[in-house]
Amino acid sequence: MARGAVLSVLLALVLPAPAAAQAKRDTAAASGAASGADSTATDPLAGRTRGSARAPVTVYEMSDFQCPYCRRFALETFPALDAAYVATGKVRWVFINFPLTSIHPNALAAAEVAVCAAQQDAFWRVHDLLYKYQEVWAPLKEPAAFFLTLADSAKISRPALLACVRSPATQETVAAEAQGAERSGASSTPSFYIEGGLLTGAQPVGVFRQVLDSVLRSKRR
Repeated sequence: MARGAVLSVLLALVLPAPAAAQAKRDTAAASGAASGADSTATDPLAGRTRGSARAPVTVYEMSDFQCPYCRRFALETFPALDAAYVATGKVRWVFINFPLTSIHPNALAAAEVAVCAAQQDAFWRVHDLLYKYQEVWAPLKEPAAFFLTLADSAKISRPALLACVRSPATQETVAAEAQGAERSGASSTPSFYIEGGLLTGAQPVGVFRQVLDSVLRSKRR
């Protein structure tokens, strides 16, 4: 599936209908001028994206910050994939929030913090901190104070973060992403949408290598 088509599908999944329609129009209008160059102006997921817009393969990771399997993937598996595929221009990686609130009571708040960190160009720093200290904040009844310490560690503005997490728009963004993840076929975390297919679970590096190498080979034909 072409990148434009994949982006349109994901925009429809993660955005409310009017916003998705506008974003798709903006994407189409910009595609000719951009000629594949990196652009954050029309991509609502740009702040949570790693890698080149010209990468032949895009992976959409649907994860829950309180999920222990997502933590294992983030800390043990993703660094190797990042180095081998993202940093080398082979894969573009996009993070989609999929908090499983029925079993992870603090996952929604963590997702909102991450979304707001992205607005300060600090998503991946906060992503790493949330997973690194998951065992600290996950059991807390009120994790907000601890999340603010992570904001300090990530060197982002506390007032801006607080204003963002209190905004109904942030809550709507996370809810829309979770609903979109479900519509894409995901029912557990982590799940990965890879060029039209769904890979589930914190699979080892070898499994990801097999899948990504196979998709990359198909792109060269």
